[in-house]
Amino acid sequence: MSNNHLVIMAGGVGSRFWPMSTPEKPKQFIDVLGTGRTLLQLTADRFTGICPPENMWVVTAEKYRDIVKEQLPEVSDDHILLEPCMRNTAPCIAYVSWKIKKRYPEANLVVSASDHIVTDVEEFVRVIRKGLEFTGSEDRILTLGMKPTRPETGYGYIKMEREALGEGEIRKVEGFKEKPDRMTAEKYLREGGYTWNSGIFLWSVSTVEKAFRSYQPKMSALFDSLEDHFYTEKEREIIGQKFPDCEKISVDYAIMEHAQNIYVFPADFGWSDLGTWGSLYELSGKDKEGNAIIGERVKMVECRDCIVHLSGEHQIVLQGLEGYIVAEQNGVILICRKEEEQRIKEFSYGNKQS
Repeated sequence: MSNNHLVIMAGGVGSRFWPMSTPEKPKQFIDVLGTGRTLLQLTADRFTGICPPENMWVVTAEKYRDIVKEQLPEVSDDHILLEPCMRNTAPCIAYVSWKIKKRYPEANLVVSASDHIVTDVEEFVRVIRKGLEFTGSEDRILTLGMKPTRPETGYGYIKMEREALGEGEIRKVEGFKEKPDRMTAEKYLREGGYTWNSGIFLWSVSTVEKAFRSYQPKMSALFDSLEDHFYTEKEREIIGQKFPDCEKISVDYAIMEHAQNIYVFPADFGWSDLGTWGSLYELSGKDKEGNAIIGERVKMVECRDCIVHLSGEHQIVLQGLEGYIVAEQNGVILICRKEEEQRIKEFSYGNKQS
């Protein structure tokens, strides 16, 4: 039986992808790429052959439970963990890790977001397999670092040691860097030795536990107190009571920036965290005028460098647009300049605009 377990974090609301992504149905549950599979389903698909379905876990918000069950029917009810409130990634990972270790103390974990894109799945599988070998044999934390292709200011960076371990590709982490400004990002690219921080982590369940006990003793004690309720009818009730007591903190701040036994695997498998319409535009195929079109019934006339995302049976004709986002979902239409996409949060979710 495989010791490899996949943890998918699927609780985000994807506010920068409005109107396609809404609090009722965020982007991870939508067929963003027009492939017939949602981002959550594509994430699970990538791990076929690495983690068996019975070793798959999803952590999400209570209100998304039915969507997860519908989209990933192979995941058992016991393996869908429901957060009563948003507390960032550290409490999410602690909860699922404590639950896994109760039944599977030898488990080796991959933790992944539900809304990332990977275009070279074969290379992704190679990297994950090699990474799991690395973390399964010793007490080590491994993060996947993406080789930067541009001075991106929307990602955190990892500085790595120049020399790989032995004959392999994996290197020791020198330090984590916050999302940089443009000049700093350009400097990182010139200097080399930096990767984007993908937020994909690999570690054994015993390593997770040791790290939380060392750097987050209060959170560890909270989940220790809940352990007897895991896999029982009382679990949801007791998590509802206690989970809100967790500090709101990312796993980067809680664990990664303190740990000594932390390594990075610099990889290149066509990764994007798909955080914005601009990132979807970069990833999508384009016509000769540079338009990325997702939807069956879109006609572009004298348009350039636009991204159009149309759902369902609607039809749209656009003329004379350059550098625009046009998106429709459930009768709500967004028309916005690509260069202004950071303002989409202002427009969305019923915010009143004069």
